[in-house]
Amino acid sequence: MKKYKSYLIILLASVAPLITISCSDNYMNDMNTDPSKAATIDPNAQLTTAELQTYGDLSMVEIYRNYFYAFSQQLMGCWNTTNYGGRHTIDNQEMSRMWTTLYPNAIKNLTDGEIRTNGNAAKSNINAAMRVYRVYLMSVITDTYGNVPYSEAGLGFYNGITNPKFDLQKDIYADFFQQLDSATTMLNAAGDKISGDVIYKGDVTKWKKLANSLRLRFAMRISDVEPDKAKTEFIKALNADGGIIENSADDALINYMSIAFSFGQESYSDYRGNALSKLLFGNDPTNNPSYICSTLFNQLNDNNDPRTFMMSRCYYDKLMSSTGTEGRIDITDEVKSNNKFTPNVPGAFSWEPWPTGFKSDKLTEIAKNNPDVDPNVAREVEPKLANNFLKSDNPGVVITSAEVDFLLAEATLKGWISNKGTVTELYTKGVRAAMDFLSDNYGCDKISDADFNTYISNNGIGHTEEQAKAAINTQAWILHFTNPAECWANVRRSGYPIMKSPKDYGFGQYLTGGDDIPVRLCYPVLESSYNKQGYDDALQQMGGKDDWHTHVWWDVK
Repeated sequence: MKKYKSYLIILLASVAPLITISCSDNYMNDMNTDPSKAATIDPNAQLTTAELQTYGDLSMVEIYRNYFYAFSQQLMGCWNTTNYGGRHTIDNQEMSRMWTTLYPNAIKNLTDGEIRTNGNAAKSNINAAMRVYRVYLMSVITDTYGNVPYSEAGLGFYNGITNPKFDLQKDIYADFFQQLDSATTMLNAAGDKISGDVIYKGDVTKWKKLANSLRLRFAMRISDVEPDKAKTEFIKALNADGGIIENSADDALINYMSIAFSFGQESYSDYRGNALSKLLFGNDPTNNPSYICSTLFNQLNDNNDPRTFMMSRCYYDKLMSSTGTEGRIDITDEVKSNNKFTPNVPGAFSWEPWPTGFKSDKLTEIAKNNPDVDPNVAREVEPKLANNFLKSDNPGVVITSAEVDFLLAEATLKGWISNKGTVTELYTKGVRAAMDFLSDNYGCDKISDADFNTYISNNGIGHTEEQAKAAINTQAWILHFTNPAECWANVRRSGYPIMKSPKDYGFGQYLTGGDDIPVRLCYPVLESSYNKQGYDDALQQMGGKDDWHTHVWWDVK
């Protein structure tokens, strides 16, 4: 099966350019087609390409390293993360990456495949799966920008719509629930086979659970702006045919291949490997590694979280390979014993201020036979992302059972449900699942029951409703480290963990895009030319200005 999956991914990755070239350039505007390409393609291949693009598109995932990880204060210190998100630098090209990659590729393919299979009983399962996945990707887009083209997106070829309207986010979310409900009903284990699916291998029962679990996520997302509808939709999802994701076997994870890292032009169209892992590895890993932000590191370390040194390590990188983690020297234990951890605070580059180091005994010994090794360490005391998270075959995360546990815990806290366990039970289950997620998918050591029980006894749900909400969503924030889109969205929705502006750390003079942490990204500036009416209408809904401090509809914090 592994050999078959690898062959399939290679095959479908090779046809991805054929799929996208026949669609459109300049986002959604150019309807010209290439007569040398096939007019149609297997919708299963289109689904696979959309799945793989989610984390496999190097152009798109750059937006996570540049902005999302900084706004969520999980990474800080490397040039890209600090320069853009950490310093609140408005760069239209960098902010538009998601828009200019997903619309003309994944969204275009899913829309095309959905239209061509609509009403075809022999293809109802692939139609339903494409509906589910289009909703998921559109949620990532709308949560990033706010009001966006949705109902008319991808219809340039079929309906001649070259200037799609920007739908209100309220209306987009309303349709999400309808689409997922319809898709769940359509999915039938006795129906057509979903081939080439790199998430569930075509398992229709799991696609049902994915659709219903996404409904839980979206219901919670709108819980502060439309609480009654949110409760209704949450309960509908729980009672829907097929059930929800309840354990790790049903996690929606995109399977990627282990391929050599490179940063040449071919990397931008090769979706076979996890491009986010590639970026976190760094195109110059010895000088630009992924440093853990102090907000995340202190949350883990100060609370004796057993995940602390699974996620973060201190490395001497001057002997590191440019294509892998070979040559890295781990000095974490020495840094621990010297109590020298100096994580980068929000807004800081890794060299400001230059951290105080120490002379490493381990490196002194190595230096006896290697004159290139300097035992006097400084920046090595700044925690970096552990090697386990830098692998090409790391999964791409859509939604997990741990997230569902946290959603159920908060729904119980709100009084929406009472039949899934107590808030404490669901919270505890979610934390355990979040920890197991690391050992199940990233090769981290299994956390023992004794260590888990010690941790949870000191990091419980609290005594008040607000403390419980904070605990649940802080744990979700840690869980979502490898799901940056959901991480930033849930931080904005829940308000937790509470984060301070880089200004509070002494970097106010560098924050050209405002002191407050941005709450959305701005539209691509070219939309004002390509789709002026839709663009102007969207700005009107936001007070006439494309401001990244304007909250999206569901964010009322």
